[in-house]
Amino acid sequence: MKGFIAKVASLCLGLFLVCAMFFSVPVMAEGESEAEQIMAAATSISISPVSKILQLLPDTTYEDTFKVTNNGSSVMDFEVYASPYSYSYSEDDDEYKLGFSNENTFTQITRWITFADANGNYVEKARYQAQPGDSVEVSYRISTPSSIPGGGQYAVLFAHTLSNSTTASGIKTEASPGLVVYGRSNGETITSSEIRDLKLSQSIEVDGEKKSLINASAKVKNTGNVDFMAQGKLKVEGIFGRSYYETEGTSGRVSVIPETELSVSDTWENTPYFGLFKATWTVSAAGSTETTSQLILILPLPILVAFILLLTIIIVWIIIFIRKRKERRSRFMI
Repeated sequence: MKGFIAKVASLCLGLFLVCAMFFSVPVMAEGESEAEQIMAAATSISISPVSKILQLLPDTTYEDTFKVTNNGSSVMDFEVYASPYSYSYSEDDDEYKLGFSNENTFTQITRWITFADANGNYVEKARYQAQPGDSVEVSYRISTPSSIPGGGQYAVLFAHTLSNSTTASGIKTEASPGLVVYGRSNGETITSSEIRDLKLSQSIEVDGEKKSLINASAKVKNTGNVDFMAQGKLKVEGIFGRSYYETEGTSGRVSVIPETELSVSDTWENTPYFGLFKATWTVSAAGSTETTSQLILILPLPILVAFILLLTIIIVWIIIFIRKRKERRSRFMI
């Protein structure tokens, strides 16, 4: 009898998985989150370009410019200065966080940068004023010493608004867009990476709420002395080979600077409510590649509860049916 019940249960599970293979209800993209709406809103100040790549030589002076635009409706005062571009490890979150005060071998360029002030003198910090809708061109210099370390040098050129006004909630209306400088010396360059913790899951937290979305993640550590781009490629297929999702182009690319370990991830935002899929996650960085694959069953809790309830009813019905049948046989034998 136990064997018969086990076979029935296996049959029910098999039918359920077949349904998962063939039926799926797409999840349409929801409305923009509050954070996205804030990001989409026009800011009062912007900087262009947002990054610069330079080949650095010892005892050389480089001169360039960038533009700072006042997108607001009033006169804006701002100052420009350079800060280290680096990451610091946080034990609380077990991850590296971007910071602008941590000086190391790879941020020495910060000390080589000066800006032209209103009198044409090059100083560490310079002040400017921009009329509404106007752009101000800022000149800067990078003067390298006679000896510079091999590998990369990283800094951020900030344009920080100077404002004494506050909002009704008491928050100062300031902003600090920045231009990231990626400098590379002509010394020994070591490009190497460590890729670990490749994961595929069907649950992710979005705006504090857990959602059943196929998600992939990994950690990439820069073990060399120059920055590189790391990227993950998520591919989701049906078990019969039909392609449902694949990471597009350069989406999800992450720039990893030396002595830093960053997360690479991607999510299938339109993961169906219900289905059985094969997910493949490939991460590439500095010439190294790691891949993992997994079958993922998307099964919302209401459907799981309904299935267990249905299975329980079937098993109970079978037990009752078998007992009644035995009772009938015992009556005939009497």
